[in-house]
Amino acid sequence: MGTVFFMEKIKGGTAMKVLHLISGGETGGSKKHVITLLEKFSKEEVTLALMQEGAFAEEARQKGIQTKVFSQSSRYDVSILKKLVSFIKEESFDILHTHGPRANLFGIYLKKKTGIRWVTTVHSDPSLDFVKSGVKGKVFTTLSMYAVKKMDGYFAVSERFKQNLMKLGVSGEKIHTIYNGIDFTETTAEPISRSEFGLSDEDFVMAMVARLHPIKGHTIVFDAMRSIEEEKRPHLLLVGDGPIKDELMQEAAKRGLESHVHFLGFRSDVDRIYATSDLALLASYSESFPLALLEAADQYVPLLTTDVGGVNELIDRGETGWIVPVGEAGPYADAIGQAMEKKEKGELKKMGEKLYVYASSHFSLGNLAERMKQIYDKIVT
Repeated sequence: MGTVFFMEKIKGGTAMKVLHLISGGETGGSKKHVITLLEKFSKEEVTLALMQEGAFAEEARQKGIQTKVFSQSSRYDVSILKKLVSFIKEESFDILHTHGPRANLFGIYLKKKTGIRWVTTVHSDPSLDFVKSGVKGKVFTTLSMYAVKKMDGYFAVSERFKQNLMKLGVSGEKIHTIYNGIDFTETTAEPISRSEFGLSDEDFVMAMVARLHPIKGHTIVFDAMRSIEEEKRPHLLLVGDGPIKDELMQEAAKRGLESHVHFLGFRSDVDRIYATSDLALLASYSESFPLALLEAADQYVPLLTTDVGGVNELIDRGETGWIVPVGEAGPYADAIGQAMEKKEKGELKKMGEKLYVYASSHFSLGNLAERMKQIYDKIVT
């Protein structure tokens, strides 16, 4: 777990207490971000509040994080607000730290009733959180935009998100850019044998770890692969599950990629998948700051990603990876081709090594927690 950070004493001589509030149904990067972050703080000072039982709550408890569930009968059930108000007052929390649009909406009421200092981590664009949700979506978007302007502080996971907040009228002085982070390891994982997938060392192997959802852009990768002549065509290890799995399998088949796209489902050994791969991919239409890319960097694997979130702050174009326009298969295919040439010349691994050095020094979870601790201290004093 690494270093645990203790927050400074505040007025009255008692330790600062922070309540993190999130819906609890998250399964991807947001869940991982919150759990790994809270592990870095003293459990006496940080409590996690969720709105439902499930894998999130179970994992948090296993990690030793103080976890309290305020169960909702539906996502629109606001009866838990009074319970949250009582909990905040009884436990004398100093800061409410919300994550996600639902928690942000609840924050309006909680701040009004308790006077607690309120901060949020911006994982997405607040103006887009409720799109395609009909009339309710329009109402919640209005409330969400109101909530954004009532907070005492903001943690933006990329410089791009900070600029988005400023365009919404938030003072830049209240916004703190704090990139996502992971605990980087000193040694790489044991690679899974390529023979497990029917592949050899000569094959060019790409790994893509992402929920099977339209926003992740899997078909862009498929189109890029199809444009590469069959004799040289790379292989894609797809890690993840989601609502469009069957559709994606059909799309791969339509393009004649059945033998080149390997659907692996959910895996707990993502580090070993990356360790056996030549290139890590991201093709999303929208992201904040992708943890999957940091996990690839931890295994010395260079990156190819669309231009989303904070990827420009991680990747040195042409030196540690490639950044291409969103939704365009042509540039994506060109970048894959360049990576394949780099492998043939023995230069690709050097890119991965350079990426690891930069990422591990700038995006460690320890750096993230220490910076957040300092900002908490400023907000309450």
